[in-house]
Amino acid sequence: MKFGLFFELSTPRPFTTETQRMVFENAIEQTVLADELGFASAWCVEHHFLEEYSHSSCPDMFLTALARETKHIRLGFGIGTCVPAMHSPIRWAEKAAFLDMLSNGRVEFGTGRSSTWNELGGFQANVDETKRTWDEYCRVIPKMWTEERFSHQGTYFNMPERCVLPKPVQDPHPPLWVAVTAPGTELDAADRGMGAIILSISDVERVVPRINEYRERIKTCEPVGSFVNNQLAIANWMFCHEDKDYATEKGYELVAEFGYMAGQTVEISEAYPANNYSAIGLLGTLRPDPNAPGDKKEPPASGLCFGDPAHLITTIKRWEEAGVDQIIFMVQAREHLPQAEVLASMRLFASEVMPHFIDAGASEVRRA
Repeated sequence: MKFGLFFELSTPRPFTTETQRMVFENAIEQTVLADELGFASAWCVEHHFLEEYSHSSCPDMFLTALARETKHIRLGFGIGTCVPAMHSPIRWAEKAAFLDMLSNGRVEFGTGRSSTWNELGGFQANVDETKRTWDEYCRVIPKMWTEERFSHQGTYFNMPERCVLPKPVQDPHPPLWVAVTAPGTELDAADRGMGAIILSISDVERVVPRINEYRERIKTCEPVGSFVNNQLAIANWMFCHEDKDYATEKGYELVAEFGYMAGQTVEISEAYPANNYSAIGLLGTLRPDPNAPGDKKEPPASGLCFGDPAHLITTIKRWEEAGVDQIIFMVQAREHLPQAEVLASMRLFASEVMPHFIDAGASEVRRA
C-alpha cells in the first residue's frame, strides 16, 4: 500500500492575491513535508471556472514547482483533460515529458475528459465527443513519447510527421492513468491497460466489485502504451489526530466544505442531453440535501480516513484487503483547517500509521 496527496487547490472567498498565494504555498509546503515523510505521490487536478471548488487551471505549472522543491515523491497529473477545445495532445505529451525531465523521471500521467458544464461549456467543447477524443489522445500521446518521429491522421486529431520534444526520462514513458467518476470507467481503463484513480467517496464494500472487475478485465487488455499499468488508486480524505472524536468532527467538516463547493458546479447531464455522461455523477452526489432533517442526512462513508491512528490503520487495512494499491488523500478544503493542524496530521499519520503497511511510500510502478 502506498499513500499520496491529492490537490484541488480550493480557495475561499474573497479571491484576493494574498488568499490565492496562501493556498498555493500551503499546498507546496504540504508536499515538501510529504516528500520528507515518505509519501509516494502528489497529484494535482485540472479544473477551470470552478469558483472556490478548484483554482487549479495549470496543474503542469504547480507540479513543476513541486518538482523543484522535492526529491523523491512522484508527481501526478490528476488529470490532464483530453478535450481538443482545451488542449492538443501534442501539448500534453510535451508538458508531461518536460516535467519528467525536470523531476528526473517522477511523472504519473492521468487522463480524463471533465464532467461539468462550467468547464466544457466555457470552452465550447463538443460534449458528445469527449469520450472518443479521450480515447484517441490516450493512443497517440504514448507514441509521441516513444517514437523518434510521429505523424497521425485520426478522427479528432491530425499532425504531420514531427519529432515531439523532449522525450521523457522514464523508459519507455510515464505510467498512464484514467480518472474514474462514473461506474464503468474503470473498465475503460482496464481495457486500455491503464491505471484507475477511483474518485468515489463511498464505503469500501461498495467499491470492491469495481476493483475485482478491473483486475479481471485488465488480464486481457490491449494496452495503449508500451506497458500495462495495473494499479488502482482511491481518492480519499484524511485527518489524523490523537483524539478520535476531534479527528472525526474535523473530517466531517472537510467533507461538508467539499459538498458546499460541489454545489456550485453544474454537471453535464443537468445542462445538456448527453448520452455519454451518467445522470448524476460524483459532484452531484456530494451536494447536501437542504430539505433533509439533520438526523436523516447520510453520514460520510465508512471508508474515509478520519480518526486516531488505530482507527486509520483498521480502515486502510480494509482498503488493502479490497485490492487497492494506493490511497491518495485530500487533506484540506477551502483552507478550512489551520495549516499547522494539516501538517501535524500528516506527521502523525507517517509516524503511527504508515509503518503498519509494507513498502509504504514505495514508488515502483506495478506492471502486469
